[in-house]
Formats: sequence, structure tokens, C-alpha cells
Amino acid sequence: MIAGVLIGRYLPAIPEFFGRFEYAQISIPTAILIWIMIYPMMMKVDFQSVKNVGKNPKGLYVTWVANWIIKPFTMYGISSFFLFIVFRNFITPDLAIEYLAGAVLLGAAPCTAMVFVWSTLTKGNPAYTVVQVATNNLIILVAFIPIVKLLLGVSNVVVPWDTLILSVVLFVVIPLAGGILTRVRITKEKGIDYFENEFLPKFDGATTIGLLLMLILLFSFQGETILNNPVHILFIAVPLTIQTFLIFFIAYGAARLLKLPFDVAAPAGMIGASNFFELAVAVAIALFGMDSPAALATTVGVLTEVPLMLLLVKIANSTKDWFPVSS
Repeated sequence: MIAGVLIGRYLPAIPEFFGRFEYAQISIPTAILIWIMIYPMMMKVDFQSVKNVGKNPKGLYVTWVANWIIKPFTMYGISSFFLFIVFRNFITPDLAIEYLAGAVLLGAAPCTAMVFVWSTLTKGNPAYTVVQVATNNLIILVAFIPIVKLLLGVSNVVVPWDTLILSVVLFVVIPLAGGILTRVRITKEKGIDYFENEFLPKFDGATTIGLLLMLILLFSFQGETILNNPVHILFIAVPLTIQTFLIFFIAYGAARLLKLPFDVAAPAGMIGASNFFELAVAVAIALFGMDSPAALATTVGVLTEVPLMLLLVKIANSTKDWFPVSS
């Protein structure tokens, strides 16, 4: 993170160069790094395991309830409390309203891409994670606009469909298809034992390397923003941080009560805790403008998410004994 900020501050040509490769508010270099991180997990998915997800739908119920019935409203409540009450002597009401708008946009958009990374780091069930994410993507299509309108009282919410569709294609369809094709080809040529015991281990370090490079890239993009707005970034980060932990433990705790296996429980918690920040940023810019406080709030969501999610990964991995082993 420090390296990224320093690059953004003293070597701005680097993030400027990578920033040129963007389409529909999605950074292509970031997409490539996400592919590197999630490709090993996608190779572990097989069609039979996807079919078996329906036999134990409780993990899906936890994901849906946490993401759509709880998360948007707790984000609104926690952010309102801090922005309008706790920090009212430091933030004007007009500014607080826009910061709240950015927070709500994050809360109404559960994660699409990075959850595969968090699932990989917690050894989550690949097939179950794919179904959790896929169903969330379907719900976004019908629930995102009504929730944002309800919480913000904004009537002119426009979903950037190119951002939404491209994200699903880039972060779910392409890597999943690539992983399955690789699995089929390698197992057909050399057998399942070679695939699982020799081929897959070759990619063990890919997720870590991709994650470190993405951290540097993200923080280099936002280096100037961090240095120019440190206090307000802290104000925005406080409710976002509390929200992240709250939603994780709600979903994770529900999974424990339902006695779900760890490889289902951990991704269920991670999906709710992380956000579809590409969509949130795009909508904030469309509604309020590129340099708006709302856009800044969604950017803070990007900056805080990765460090916080890594901490939650550590918490999950240290508490895996709370859950039964997957059959």
C-alpha cells in the first residue's frame, strides 16, 4: 500500500499509463490481475459439484439475506450515524449527504470478482462460491436500483449496464470457462491425479502475487487522493470498516448456527463483507460527477476493502475449527 501511494505521488506517469487502459469504468490491468488471482480456483470447479450445490442451499440463503435484506440498510444506518452525528463538527451536511450516497452505493452492490480471491485464500468450495456469486449477479439486476432509490430518495438512478455486464463477463464467465476448459483438457490428457497433485500446485503462488501487484496498482491510482484528503478519507473509512466487520460476522455467525461447512461459511461471509466497487464507482460518477464527494466515498471503499478483507481471511482461517468439515 505504501509502495503504491509513493508511486502515485512521485512516479505519476506509471498510474497514468495504466489508467489509459479502461473501459466502462473497469481497469483492464486490474482485470488481468484478478484473472491471475482467481484462475487457480476456477480450475477446481467441475459441473458435478455445481449440480450438488442445490442439495445444500442454506449457504445461498445466508448469502442472499446478508447481502440484500441486511447489508444495504446497515450501511445506511451506520454511515448516517457517523457522518451526521459523530463527525458533524467536521463535515458539512451537504458533504455528509454525498458521502452517505457513496456509502449506500457500495452497500447495495455485493462483490462479484474479488470474492473468488477471498474464497481461494480460505480454501472455499469453488463450485459453491461460483453459484453464490452468480445468483448475486442476477439479484443485482432487479434489486440495485430500487434499493438505491429507497435509501437515497434519488429518482434518476441509472445503472451503467455496460459496467455491470462487462464485470460479469470479465470476472465470472471468462475465468470460469477458462478454468473448466483447462481442467477438462488436462484431466483428459494426463488424468485427474496429475491435474490435482502436479498441475494445480504450479499455481499456488499466483493468488498472492496477483494480490500484491493489485494492491500496488490500486493505491498508485489513488495516491494523490489519499495525500490530499487524509482526514475525510478517515471519516469515510470508519463507518465502512464497521460495516465490513458487521456483515461478515452476521453471515459467518449464521453459517455457524446452521452448521454449514467452513468452505461454504467463509465465502458466504466474504461476499457480504466485500463490495462490487466497479459498479458503485461508475454509478457515483454518473449520478454525482467524477470529482464529487460521492465518488470519493466509493473510492475509499476500494482503498479499505483489500486490507480489511485480508484481515477477515486471517480471522476465518483461524476459526475454521468452529465448523464441520465438508463431506
